[in-house]
This record gives sequence, C-alpha cells and structure tokens, in this order.
Amino acid sequence: MERKQIVIFGGCFNPPLNSHFSLAQQIINEYENIEQIIFVPVNSKYQKADLISNEHRYKMLKLACDKNEKFDVSRIELDSPRPLYTIETLRIFQETYSKYQIAFIIGSDNLKEINTWEKAEELTKDFKIYVLERDKDNIEEILKSNGFLNKNKQAFIKAKDNITSNLSSTFVRNKLKNGKSVRYLTTDEVVSYIEENKLYK
Repeated sequence: MERKQIVIFGGCFNPPLNSHFSLAQQIINEYENIEQIIFVPVNSKYQKADLISNEHRYKMLKLACDKNEKFDVSRIELDSPRPLYTIETLRIFQETYSKYQIAFIIGSDNLKEINTWEKAEELTKDFKIYVLERDKDNIEEILKSNGFLNKNKQAFIKAKDNITSNLSSTFVRNKLKNGKSVRYLTTDEVVSYIEENKLYK
C-alpha cells in the first residue's frame, strides 16, 4: 500500500493568493494519497524585495488555511535563526511526520535550476517533487535537456490537469500600492487583514 504523503508548499506568500490555494487543492483532488498540504512561508531574512514581516505573512496564511482541514501552516522557517536550505526543512518534516512520505511542490522555473540547490542529489533521492508547469514550459523537455534531471527523473511528478496562473504577488502588491481592490485575487479574510493593517501601501 502506498504511503500517505505530507506535501510541503514553500514560498514568500507576500501576500498569499487564491491561485496558491487553488493549486494546492487541485493537487489534493488528483492524488488520493495526500494527507495534508503544509504551507511554509520563508523567513524575512531571505533577501527578497518588498518582503513584509514574518508575522503578517503567517497570519494571512492562517486565516485562509484554517478554513480547509487539508491545509496547514508551519512556522519552521520563520522561527529559524537563519535561512534554511530546502533539504533541511524537508528533513525536519520527515522526522516530525515519520510515518508519512514527505513531498514538496515547485514550479517548472525552479525545476530548471534544482541541480544547483544544496544537496540536490539527496533531495531528488529522498523526496518526491510535484512540478507545476509555468508559462510555456514543458516538463518532459526540461528533464531530457538536463543530465542531472534526466538521471533523477523518478523524483519528479508532473501535476495532473495543472492549473496555470500568471497572477503574481507582485501584481497584487502593485494594485494595493495604487489603492486598487484585490478582492477575488485572494480570500476575503486576507483582503480584510491587509486593509485593517494597511499593508503594501
């Protein structure tokens, strides 16, 4: 019998969008062995422009994820004294959820450079990786064109019936900076939180 999976969805979530949640739900719909998807926001120590505080991003994710029993949010990277490599985060989850198989989600843009990540060989050997196609990317072609990826192709799972979205958090932040509504781009709870805390102004 196939082991149940806990799937890790990392990102800045600055702010979290409906597209993040719809992608996660679609993966749950398509793969019956997934027990839960855990959203893991990166630490603000991560050098990224316009990245708001850890607490605001965590609270926005919690507001959205608390409405779905299959979703959860982890503070593992937020509470770390230093930025964690992906493999370090996944190892901690593997220890915590030892009876589950740990998998994680990346976009095809990250697939192209995963061979440069810390301990990439171990990453592809020990964890399953769901890949979401972005823009005009073709996952099969990316795997064939890279020797490392081709050798480790058993690690990668092309997400079925992939929902594609060109919506980005940058687009949403720019709308907010210009005083525009972002209703329907993220959840009502997140919209209310942004307005109450005057974020991204």
